[in-house]
Amino acid sequence: MLNEIYTELIAEHSQAKENRRQLEHATIKERGHNPSCGDDITLELEVADGVIKDAAFDGVGCAISQASTDMMIELMRGKTVDEARRLAELFIDMIKGEVTDDDELAELDEAAALKNISTMPARVKCATLAWHTLDTAVKTLDGGGNA
Repeated sequence: MLNEIYTELIAEHSQAKENRRQLEHATIKERGHNPSCGDDITLELEVADGVIKDAAFDGVGCAISQASTDMMIELMRGKTVDEARRLAELFIDMIKGEVTDDDELAELDEAAALKNISTMPARVKCATLAWHTLDTAVKTLDGGGNA
């Protein structure tokens, strides 16, 4: 049953189109690339007053990387930059198998369904690509960005 939900979520999010676009008013643009498998995304964020107003991406990759990116964007929209960074760290810790408590992972919403990727080492980089890219992107704000 859980495996079916996981498979459906991956299929649904990897094929979703609404977050796969360019932002008209992007304040941050960050490329994420995984040379070992060819996953390559460009993440765009519109940040104003410390809040992620909108987010979108473009790129290519396996179903897991594309689904994970789509889930992340849905989760991050409307969050503060600090919340986004904390959630990205939580997701990465989940995929590393360092956080396993379902109550704690509930904050990740649908992205928590990717928890079992921690048992598939070859897929860890696929699942975390967008989250690392987001973390890199928001770190640029610490350098005195105007967002």
